[in-house]
Amino acid sequence: MEVIVLSTAEEAVRLVARVVARSVRARPDLVLGLATGRTMEGVYRELVRLHREEGLDFSRCRTFNLDEYVGVSSDDPRSFRHWMQEHFFRHVNLQPANVHLPDGMAADLEAECLRYEEQIRAAGGVDLQLLGIGRAGHIGFNEPLSSLQSRTRVKMLTPVTIRQNAAACGGEDRVPRRAVTMGVGTILEARWCVLVALGLEKAEVVARAVEGPITSMVPASALQLHPRCTVVLDEAAASLLSLRDYCRWLFENEPDWAWYRQGPAGWGVSGRGGPGTGLQEGSDLGRVQSE
Repeated sequence: MEVIVLSTAEEAVRLVARVVARSVRARPDLVLGLATGRTMEGVYRELVRLHREEGLDFSRCRTFNLDEYVGVSSDDPRSFRHWMQEHFFRHVNLQPANVHLPDGMAADLEAECLRYEEQIRAAGGVDLQLLGIGRAGHIGFNEPLSSLQSRTRVKMLTPVTIRQNAAACGGEDRVPRRAVTMGVGTILEARWCVLVALGLEKAEVVARAVEGPITSMVPASALQLHPRCTVVLDEAAASLLSLRDYCRWLFENEPDWAWYRQGPAGWGVSGRGGPGTGLQEGSDLGRVQSE
């Protein structure tokens, strides 16, 4: 697990957006795994800016969202499809046929979960998976005690998660109690996972996920097993890490991140992979590779 600590939330968001942008430019048909939530708002805002101002082209990308509430229609403001439409989809040139979310309104939810897994497999798997982390330690809606080998399925939300999502839904009583979510095992099959966490309220759970034991009580801790996982934090979210000084030093000296430290001159790619993009030229047709 590679942990990057940056001074501010704005720097962390900009880095994550630039990672996505370089990966899309290196492989235009990239398969992106997408997340929702307050942390992701800044990432999508920056990606929209890059699309508008720098011509970042999503027309050949395919996307798979982590989750969707059960019993909420796609036009309901509480739905994640609606959230994605408002914050990202309608602002860039993604093709509607290439956008995928679980259907929380499906009559047969078990069949829907199997269908979603098959869609991901048919796309060749997720190349780059964006992740946030909930206060309960979840990634997607894999709440505590989720199997670390779990697949897409229906999960009940914990009271902690319901409270965390209350503001976005108009109150606790309006938060759906169940969601369809990619499983931990599904997430771990992505070729590159990039988790971003911001703010002091995430510091404790980040420390448990990154430096604590691998346990189903903190499903995000399973990312310690991933061959290529990058965790991007601001100073507040990293404040309880025992190795935060090393993480700062590593980012400031690691050659693979020189492109970002160089500023705008190093931020573009010309259809090639290379250090820092997660793309290896001439290997698996440029797919994001595990290292």
